[in-house]
Amino acid sequence: GSQSDASDAVQETWLRLSRSDMQGVVNMGGWLTTVVGRVCLDMLRTRTARREDPITASTASPMVGQEASEDPEHEALLADSVGIALLVILETLAPAERLAFVLHDIFDVPFDEIATIVERSPVAARQMASRARRRVQGATQAPEADGTRQREVVAAFLSASREGDFAALLALLAPDVVLRADPAAIKLGTASEVRGAADVASTFAGRAKVAQTALINGVPGAVWAPGGQPRVVFAFTTTLGKIVAIDILADAATLEQLDVVITSDG
Repeated sequence: GSQSDASDAVQETWLRLSRSDMQGVVNMGGWLTTVVGRVCLDMLRTRTARREDPITASTASPMVGQEASEDPEHEALLADSVGIALLVILETLAPAERLAFVLHDIFDVPFDEIATIVERSPVAARQMASRARRRVQGATQAPEADGTRQREVVAAFLSASREGDFAALLALLAPDVVLRADPAAIKLGTASEVRGAADVASTFAGRAKVAQTALINGVPGAVWAPGGQPRVVFAFTTTLGKIVAIDILADAATLEQLDVVITSDG
């Protein structure tokens, strides 16, 4: 869920190792993977029940892109944009799905081993990882490399939203655009997910009257910040001048992890 959570899981595993008789263990790596995996599962399940300690933006960055970029600025933009999107996506995964995805896709752990950790069959573990992968891939579309162009798109979107200009909103949205919200935003009345340009445009038409443009981790976006205090962040992913994803984040602990710089008076 966060770097501190990951550190806690590793420390707990180390304590278990120090208290265990390891003479009969043939595969130390496999033993450690199994134990730390189960520790993480327990932590995720507890956090889900309590709805505490949301994932932070930094945890998603290592998963960005399989190919190195020759443009450091674009690479940083990609990491921030994808990281924010994954804040929402990973929170929607069941703990076992999340673990199966990370172990297989990031650490290349075989499904036979993952099955033992999540206490499912190898086929079920493969299916969980596949479902998680499809959801994550939907959140990792490459963002606009041109920061100026992205700022223009976001500003135009907010203007069209305030004016209720449905046609202008449609023109700025990709046909398969997706709007996602975190649990805190859902409690404020936002739909958990809306897909398609027409439905997303309908959601925003006549709204965003108090939203301000902002830089979210250096990426152009928007924020509702009464009294200058960010309460809701709107993270945009744009590609070729079209908005392909909007992620709405309202969890207070998550917002504290983001670098939000307001760039307009609203």
